[in-house]
Amino acid sequence: MASLDLITIGRSSVDLYGAQVGGRLEDMASFNKYIGGSPTNIAAGTARLGLKSALITRVGDEHMGRFIREQLVREGVDVRGVKTDKERLTALVLLGIRDEHQFPLIFYRENCADMALSEEDIDPDFIAQARCVCATGTHLSHPRTEAAVLKALKIAREKGGLTALDIDYRPNLWGLAGHGEGESRFIESAQVTAKLQSTLHLFNLIVGTEEEFHIAGGSTDTIEALKAVRKVSSATLVCKRGPMGAVVFDGAIPDSLDAGQTGQGFPIEVFNVLGAGDGFMSGLLKGWLTGQDWPTSLKFANACGAFAVSRHGCTPAYPSWEELQYFFRTGIRNKALRKDEALEQVHWSTNRKNDWSTMRVFAFDHRMQLEAMAKDAGVSDEKIGAFKNLCLDAALKVSGGNAGYGLLCDSRLGREALYRAAGTGLWIGRPVEWPGSRPLTLEPEIGPDFGGLVEWPVEHVVKVLCFYHPDDTAEMKVEQEKTVQRLFHAARRNRLEFLLEVIPSKVGACDDETVAKIIERFYEIGVYPDWWKLEPMKTTASWANACNAIERNDPNTRGIVVLGLDAPQAELEESFQLAAGFDLVKGFAVGRTIFGDAARKWLAGSINDAQAVEDMAARYQSLCAIWDAARQKAVSAKGGKA
Repeated sequence: MASLDLITIGRSSVDLYGAQVGGRLEDMASFNKYIGGSPTNIAAGTARLGLKSALITRVGDEHMGRFIREQLVREGVDVRGVKTDKERLTALVLLGIRDEHQFPLIFYRENCADMALSEEDIDPDFIAQARCVCATGTHLSHPRTEAAVLKALKIAREKGGLTALDIDYRPNLWGLAGHGEGESRFIESAQVTAKLQSTLHLFNLIVGTEEEFHIAGGSTDTIEALKAVRKVSSATLVCKRGPMGAVVFDGAIPDSLDAGQTGQGFPIEVFNVLGAGDGFMSGLLKGWLTGQDWPTSLKFANACGAFAVSRHGCTPAYPSWEELQYFFRTGIRNKALRKDEALEQVHWSTNRKNDWSTMRVFAFDHRMQLEAMAKDAGVSDEKIGAFKNLCLDAALKVSGGNAGYGLLCDSRLGREALYRAAGTGLWIGRPVEWPGSRPLTLEPEIGPDFGGLVEWPVEHVVKVLCFYHPDDTAEMKVEQEKTVQRLFHAARRNRLEFLLEVIPSKVGACDDETVAKIIERFYEIGVYPDWWKLEPMKTTASWANACNAIERNDPNTRGIVVLGLDAPQAELEESFQLAAGFDLVKGFAVGRTIFGDAARKWLAGSINDAQAVEDMAARYQSLCAIWDAARQKAVSAKGGKA
């Protein structure tokens, strides 16, 4: 049995998308970075829909090449066929959205890595593992890449696999248009037509726009072009007609496009056509490779294309399978799909990357407490930064490069440790609240417009502690809620996950409903945290109420972490036993219980660096073991089902 559903082969690039919309590419001042290139987009798009997808391409031996590889892994794409080219750079594309008709783009592909793909990069055993190989037209434009594609196709056919072609015609990638004409979609060329027609017999499925079939068929009359393609290929032909939908011809070509098979369309507002064809192809392949009929496959394809044209970017716009099913249930509620808040929440929450099903977090983001300790020890606050580096050393020692570990660290007193943590594999939460503030105010670096978040790495999680209670005055509630709302939306705008911490016991009496009421209120005002950080509640009922409130409002939440409140280890062990019984609780985020004693002694000069690290690592490791044991006990009590 094939272990892969699909292998795509060809272009791979980094897309730099102009963040500003409605102007010239010349005037765009900042760019968002995504993976790109049709085969790369299709591999990621189909993986989001649940197919086992892989990519064959080349990337450079540099930061952009590593970005593509790492992002593909996050998307669930098999990267065994992604080769690293030590001589060439990864391709880049600069793109912009000027209006609903103009989408300027520049390809930086001079001697790029993916155009060095060769026959030697095609492993017959790897190809044999896939049910289908999908090629795109650009890699038929050069003898070396063409040889690689043809080898992969022939092996697939010999092994009984399926083959598909996305014509993907870009005239300037065939040398027919200048660098400034990247937006051009059609230039007649007998040479390109001949090259395409020499390969069309190798495919079971051929997909293209009307203009792409014009180049493949050698005629600007679409019916005549399709008939010319049919003469050299028995493949099923899928012709995309823009807002008129797509049609399928799996036999003789009729005299009218309207005679082909069609699927449900989705009339939405066009925001960005770039990458729409790759989204369409992803949905089509999902249907085709799972045995759906053509109307159903076209429904999938049209919906995925609709998502793509309504959002910024290519791969980031494509839906998850859960999101697609949600869309089919709810239908179009706003023709500008990116403005449908409920749909966007499903999109965000079902396309998050990395597995954080276990969370053992060492929290040393404390500022006010460490400042008090430094003052007691008679040392300057500069020592706090050095101590936080030791906290990171302890976290790394315990994690050992394994998954399920993290830290909370600030950038005001712990900047060096925070920056050092990048790329270590640790989950990284970063606080924004001014310590102890009520009503909530933020660290000055966030800025009055919250624009400071634009400087954050996307792996950082925005963490905010809000001392909120259901019995607060109306004025207090309004002020705090407005701040949290603005912060949540700023985090989303900057593609940052959001953790909301609430500690009502510090400001009022609590019962089994208190935390649940707070959770319901924040969802009511449109705040959907990726994470909740909750104090260790004392009763099963309080935990059950809190978890039920979250699951009713956001079934796709990341989960909950339990905070420590400087409790002794024995008390934390008791609270872990209770919290671990709820699947939504993924772990803990504890600080002073781990670092408090070491901090006081180190700041006073009574222990050295190594002793401080050893002490904190031992306490952290002990808490990790306590949590893991509590979770395992809870799982066993449920019959082994987490």
